[in-house]
This record gives sequence, C-alpha cells and structure tokens, in this order.
Amino acid sequence: MNFDDGTWGSAPETSFQILDRYLDAGGNFIDTANQYNGGKSEESLGLYFEKQPTRRDRLVLATKFGGTLHPTDPNGGGAGRKAIYAQLDESLRRLKTDYIDLYWMHQWDRHTPIEETLSTLDDLIRAGKIRAIGVSNAPAWWVGQAMGLSTAHVWERIAALQVEYSLLTRTPEGEQFGAARALGLGITPWSPLASGVLSGKYSRAVRTVEGSSRSGYAAPNLTESTFVLLDALALIADGHRTTVAAVSLAWVRQQSEVTSTLIGARTVAQLEANLASADVTLTPEEIATLAFLSEPDLEYPMNVIRSFATPFQQGDTSINGHGSAAFARA
Repeated sequence: MNFDDGTWGSAPETSFQILDRYLDAGGNFIDTANQYNGGKSEESLGLYFEKQPTRRDRLVLATKFGGTLHPTDPNGGGAGRKAIYAQLDESLRRLKTDYIDLYWMHQWDRHTPIEETLSTLDDLIRAGKIRAIGVSNAPAWWVGQAMGLSTAHVWERIAALQVEYSLLTRTPEGEQFGAARALGLGITPWSPLASGVLSGKYSRAVRTVEGSSRSGYAAPNLTESTFVLLDALALIADGHRTTVAAVSLAWVRQQSEVTSTLIGARTVAQLEANLASADVTLTPEEIATLAFLSEPDLEYPMNVIRSFATPFQQGDTSINGHGSAAFARA
C-alpha cells in the first residue's frame, strides 16, 4: 500500500529496494490493491516486474477489486460483473502481467447480488485470468453463504479471508476465525502492528511521532491498557533481544488460524525490522500473557458462547472430579 510515486509513500527506487530485499530473504507473497494510491502501487509493481521478469512467476501476487478509481461512474467500483471485468483488466495492465494469483474482494458490496459476484469470479478462474479468490472486510455470514452457493453451483470456492488483526484488534477471533476454521479458509491479517501503535515507537512518554503518516490512526489507541500491553511487549522483547514490533508480529504469526501476515514497510530499514520477527518464537506463557492483556470484548452471541457453552450444554461432566466428558454423557 505504501508504494507510489514518492508523494506519500515509497518512490519506485525505494520500492524496488524493498522488493529485492524481501524476495532475497525468501518472501514470495505480495499483496496490493487497485485503489492503493490511485493505482500507483500496482504501477510500481508492474515496473518492477518489467525490470525483473523472471521473478513474477515465482511470486504469489495478490491484488483487490471493489475500490473505484472513477468516482463519477456508478459502475466504476464494487463487485458487479461489469465492474469486476473492468477493474481486473486495469490491474493487469498496471501490473504488467496476464494473471493474478489471488484476487481479493476488497470489501463486501451490499448492493450486488452475491451470485453475480461469485459467478463472475468463477468465469475469471476458468479463463485463467485469476488463480484463486479471497475476501477482505466481509461479514462472516456472507462468507458462509458464499461457500454454500459456490459448492451448490460448483463454482470456485473462496480460499482465504483478509482481516484486520493484531493484539489491539482481536474481535475477528469470534466470527471470522470461526468461519475460517469451519470452512477451511486461510487467514491473512492486515495492520498487524495496529497502524504503528505496536511498533515500539509509542510509549507513555511518546504519544506523537513527528513525520509519521499514521499518528492520526494511532492516537485513539494510546490508552492506559495499551501502555500496559506495550510494557509487557518491551519486557518480552528484552528477553528475546529483539524489538517490540518483532514480538507483536510473532504473536500474530503464531496464532494457529493465521496463514500469512501482511507487513507494510515504507523503507528498507522498516522491512528489516519486520523480517526480524521471523526469528522470534514466543513461549506458550508469553503468548498467554499477551493474550490476557489484550482480551477482546466479543459481540453477541460469541460472548455468551465463550462464557457459558460447556456448562450450559453439558453440565458437570466429571465423575467424582475425574471422569471423562464422553463417558459422563454416555
């Protein structure tokens, strides 16, 4: 998302350095979107592939549709058939490639029939223009409906969900993670450092960072509970001789539902700091401590299910405190 012409994020030269370092380190998954910086993110990647054509086919390249680049055109965005075809053609042109490995719906489109979206994506799979389908920022009920319809119509099924997830945003653990487990979907978190709040640059003494484009996003999260979490992250980071950012990313990576974590570096130095998390393995106790300090308030019915499901449905299933639940039910 940070790749552009240098007016906001990383100019092409810096973007190419970031890509070189990432790929040399073994990375193989790149995620962008048609709307990032008005298409400039895709254009930067296209220029890179033009200079390094042999690297394209070794990558899992993902981009997204749904965000309009033509605000005066009612068919310029969304998940309708006309819009998807037009957006994909534009993305392929900017990326200088003839196929997309993973094509994400950027956000649920409540105005388009679900059958229209899914059948269009299935047509694109069959045409060889995309290889797999993903969904970002969509209700879990919609995902379940989509999987059921795809199975019934023998359309290509959704492969993965992209969700906002970090130690400060854990509500996806309710419905989204539940859908992923039940339906066999991958999970790809975005903003795993919570817009930089968990990067280590904020503390009780430092609440604004000069020159940071994310300070506005960070401010609402700089509460006492966050500072308690940051203190714990710093203590764990010292024990591993690493950074707060590396520990925050390692915690996300070690969640069993997570398939791949999206990092958004604007400089090579930021990339190096994020890559360092791959060498960090947190202990079960450290994972539990951070989970306790960031316990989310899940919405109904997950709050009820998590608190009362076992005793409500099964009662006391022990026998003199020692029997198995299966034997007690029998």
